Amino acid sequence: MFTITGYVKLKKGEGRTIKSGGAWVYDNEIDEISEGVGDGKLVEVHDFDDFFMGIGFINRKSKITVRMLSRFERNVDEAFIEKRVNAAIDYRTKTVDMSSCRLIFGEADFLPGIVIDKFSDVLVVESLALGIDNLKPVIIEKVKEALKKLDMPIRGVYERSDAKVRELEGMKRTKGFIGEEFDTKVLIEENGVKYYVDVKDGQKTGFFLDQKYNRLAMQKFCKDARVLDCFTHTGSFALNAGIAGAKEVIGVDASELGCNQARENAKLNGLENTVTFKCADVFELLPELVEEGESFDVVILDPPAFTKSRSTIKKAIKGYREINMKGLKLVKDGGYFATCSCSHFMDPDTFTKTIHEAARSVHKRLRQIEYRTQSPDHPILWSADESLYLKFYIFQVVEEL
Repeated sequence: MFTITGYVKLKKGEGRTIKSGGAWVYDNEIDEISEGVGDGKLVEVHDFDDFFMGIGFINRKSKITVRMLSRFERNVDEAFIEKRVNAAIDYRTKTVDMSSCRLIFGEADFLPGIVIDKFSDVLVVESLALGIDNLKPVIIEKVKEALKKLDMPIRGVYERSDAKVRELEGMKRTKGFIGEEFDTKVLIEENGVKYYVDVKDGQKTGFFLDQKYNRLAMQKFCKDARVLDCFTHTGSFALNAGIAGAKEVIGVDASELGCNQARENAKLNGLENTVTFKCADVFELLPELVEEGESFDVVILDPPAFTKSRSTIKKAIKGYREINMKGLKLVKDGGYFATCSCSHFMDPDTFTKTIHEAARSVHKRLRQIEYRTQSPDHPILWSADESLYLKFYIFQVVEEL
């Protein structure tokens, strides 16, 4: 499992990503691959002059041909994996509430291509790279051992490696139990709100943990407020508003399954009379609400990623501008407006400019309260640009221009 099978040599002048601290070597940067190297196996990476640059795993089916595991150590073994896992979990003991959190965040935890989320006493694993798939059993075992030492024993593991991106690695999409079967409807609590998380069929790994502290940040604006939560998914922002004492909350999502789960979560928290959910297309519903003369003290926009590649950024900008214009029209003067983008390709400057253009278009003036990113259990590793993806603004809409 841990045998280094050969080497990769870079072209002269290439390797800019890993030389600046990143973790990826692209196919067009490679000059030579030694004989006998198998996809998914470990290789040494050398610069054009044979200078040792680290160890990673290779997959010639992927444009990201090598994902780096180590920059200095030449020996990748079980003890190495244990060290990586322990460092990731120790970081989280100091930065987040670990009752439910992301334990391993791929490249940002120096274990590229794998995500492990903890929902109460259940782990959900997403593996997106061939090489890390080979290391997955030992990574999971080391995670379970580390948590047991923290008195957080794990009762079950479920794999959600069903993302389409696996096909770019020449891998089949897969999901299912790793080890013994268990009830995949898992009860968690976050920020004082209880949720049922469907780790088998919910989006991604079952629940979006990255907004944990952004949801908490919104609570202080919602007491006695009328709140509109757009793209509510299973009701997380809406329920945080409800638990904070909002007088009325409406959550909107296009998924009937999501809305039904949100209604169940509202009942779980005794909020079914305050927090209600409507299954509708947000883009279509917001103009209807404006036409009906509706307005809200707080409007929250948490849309899905409008772009997952550089080629569709222009289309995404149009989508973000449109939804922010529609949302801003529904905020009362002096009310509060939260908006975000979860696309890595929508960089912070572009997103900020897009919000500004949307506000000017509908003659609204924004007073920035906070700019936030993802929860610390989704760490942002400088020089690994892909690790920064969530941008979250909170504004007060102070007056019309």
